[in-house]
Amino acid sequence: MPHAVVTGASSGIGEAIVSLLLAQGWQVTGLSRSRVVRESEAFRSRQVDLSDDSALRQALADVETPQAVIHAAGMMAAAPLGELDATTSQRLWRLHVQAAETLVNHFAPQMQQDGRIVVIGSRTSRGAAGRSQYVATKAALVGMVRSWAAELAPRGITANVVAPGATETPMLCAPGRESSPPNVPPIGRLIKPQEVAALVGFVLSADAAALTGQELVICGGASLK
Repeated sequence: MPHAVVTGASSGIGEAIVSLLLAQGWQVTGLSRSRVVRESEAFRSRQVDLSDDSALRQALADVETPQAVIHAAGMMAAAPLGELDATTSQRLWRLHVQAAETLVNHFAPQMQQDGRIVVIGSRTSRGAAGRSQYVATKAALVGMVRSWAAELAPRGITANVVAPGATETPMLCAPGRESSPPNVPPIGRLIKPQEVAALVGFVLSADAAALTGQELVICGGASLK
């Protein structure tokens, strides 16, 4: 039974990825700030604040080396110039970039051939008004993952970014999150977390062995604008 480590396992895209992998017969270790309860012997939950590097390292200490590492934990932040604050910027960096670095640095040296690394990025890595702090971390992930892909390719391990557009998750759609609702992509609805999970599932498959160092955008046509 293959083993995957999935961050952000308690909700949204991370939760959808866990559900897909369990249905496909994976053993899953889920890392999230909230403890997750699932009626599956193949699932183990680890409660940890992924923005706390010391706590994350401790949580990983006795986790067996997985075949796949999927970093889906994230947070949204929006602020215009003149209202940016260092605390938000640092937390975004720790959660999106530093946590990904810690996970891969910990597991990659022991991962076997056909290993998979997937980081959930964002279509906005190309830039978005009023979201420079968030975008900066998602753009950094692309460069970091491409570098990992080049380093790990000789060992048969792939590394890719899956970059969703506006997705129907609690992070994006929670009441009061922003003063305006998310922009609906050209397909006329928000992307479903299960659709993002399905793309991740393909990237993890044997059919995707030649796919590495890519930013795979799933945005409902928003990139056409």
